[in-house]
Parts: sequence; C-alpha cells; structure tokens
Amino acid sequence: MKENVFFVSGIDTDTGKSYATGYLAKLWNGQGIRTITQKLIQTGNDGLSEDIELHRRIMGTGLLPEDTDGLTMPEIFSYPCSPHLAAEIDKRPVDFDKIERATRRLSETYDAVLLEGAGGLMVPLTRDLLIIDYIARRHYPLIFVTSGKLGSINHTLLSLEAIARRNIRLHTVVYNLYPEEKDDIIRRDTESYIRHLLEKEYPETRFVTLPLI
Repeated sequence: MKENVFFVSGIDTDTGKSYATGYLAKLWNGQGIRTITQKLIQTGNDGLSEDIELHRRIMGTGLLPEDTDGLTMPEIFSYPCSPHLAAEIDKRPVDFDKIERATRRLSETYDAVLLEGAGGLMVPLTRDLLIIDYIARRHYPLIFVTSGKLGSINHTLLSLEAIARRNIRLHTVVYNLYPEEKDDIIRRDTESYIRHLLEKEYPETRFVTLPLI
C-alpha cells in the first residue's frame, strides 16, 4: 500500500470528525490532490454509511462509484454503539481483511485516502484492539480533531500523551468551530493554548481551523 492513507480521529464521539474529513477532502481536491474518504467501521446504519453521505455533501460530489461498490464503507453494523459491541450485537466479527483490502484499492487509485475512525482514539474495535493501536500497527499518520468546548484541552493533552507513547506521527490537528461554542472566551483561549503547544512540541504538525459549514 502506498503511504497515502491518513487516519482521522478525535477527542470524542461528537467532536466533528466527519465534518473535518469531508472538509479536508474538499480542500485537498481543490489543491489538485485527488482525495477520497473512507469510513473504517460504521455503526447505527444499515447498508449505507451516514458519515460517507455527509462527506460527499460537504465535498459536493454526491455518492461516488467507490461508495456504491462498498469500498468506502466496508463494515456497517446496525446498532449505534462502539464497534466491538455493535459486532457482538449483530453476531459477526469485524472483517479487518475486508477493510484493509478496500483501503488498499482506494490507496492505489487516489493520491490520498482520509480514513475516518469511530469515536475517539481509545474506542475498542474488538475486546482486545483499540483504534489507537490499529493506527499504530499500520503506521498511519494521524489527523486529530479537537474543538473549543470546555474540556477540550484536557482531552487533547491526554490524547497527545497516548499518541506519543505509540510513536504515531501527528500530521494535522483540526480545530473544529462547529457547532459554534457559546463561550467565546474559552474557545479563543483553547485555540491559543493548542496552537502554542504544537509550535513548541510538534513543530512539524499542521494546524487547520475547520470553519462553520
């Protein structure tokens, strides 16, 4: 597989990973980098990934042939919960070989693949495998989504500790402005704090602000 797969995760379930994934895909395509998105595992759906649908709306493309073929949404479970539990409820294990074959085909076809995870970094894919360990084993560079809501600094710092411990390359931090944070004092200070931290400790990491979309 080419080294062009970027894993998208974040501080928690509702931090805006899908918005960030779709936004970056649109941005990169606009820069001439042929980019497609993929959902690692979708839960709470049947037959079609709602996150992939959101990506395509943001990208302005409509569903793509790779969506119809299932390459961008290789594993879908019906119950809206963590992948390990959703797989147990549906009484079938996560097919990681199927996921990786799909990712490989997308990687061979496109310049970049944005692979969106499920929930935060420590979400279990199985009883024995966390998302963060899946990222580390495959040496994917990480695009990490945070926000300006109260508590984001704590969640971001804890995540960065876990990322460093596993030697994961932090490619980009996306600062999500959606939904709009009511307390602008906290939002602005959180952004300033995270920017300063990255400049000091992660100088090669990019910082992208995700606007209200």
